Amino acid sequence: MPELILPTTHLHAAFLECRDDWGPGLHEDGFGLGTDDDVDSPEGFATWVRQRLRLTHPAGTPCPAERHASPRWIVEDGQVLGGIALRHWYDDNIGQIGYGVRPSARHRGLASWALGEMLKEARAALGLDRVLVPCLADNVASARTIERNGGVLDGIRDTPHGRVRRYWIILDR
Repeated sequence: MPELILPTTHLHAAFLECRDDWGPGLHEDGFGLGTDDDVDSPEGFATWVRQRLRLTHPAGTPCPAERHASPRWIVEDGQVLGGIALRHWYDDNIGQIGYGVRPSARHRGLASWALGEMLKEARAALGLDRVLVPCLADNVASARTIERNGGVLDGIRDTPHGRVRRYWIILDR
């Protein structure tokens, strides 16, 4: 059974396997991994994980003034299958939730499940009534995932990240 967990250094090898499944240099949504991040060395990985967790805070407590997110890894049987992050600030270009599932773990409903869980957190932790969840315009699988979770297409825009479908999801009360 998959679970959403906070990033941890204990899964370094499993994280690297996940990253390698995407292929070198490819962007993995949901992890917050930048091109300059060193995740190969244990020290670099520990620093990167600390950065992901630095501003996390318990639900219902005030958000720090800096941009931050609630990062989660999708994990099953010790394997990192993907990542998802709920951004605690609104960004019209990248939305409030970003996610990705490694290629070898796709077509199992993991993205839909993880998105549904993060929508609950958006409502409970941040008190949001709706969230913006974008995906690349040509990512049909991601569009279907968002639509399965109640996403309503607001339109397609050119952004610094390419052409993006923009979906609004109304959160249950």
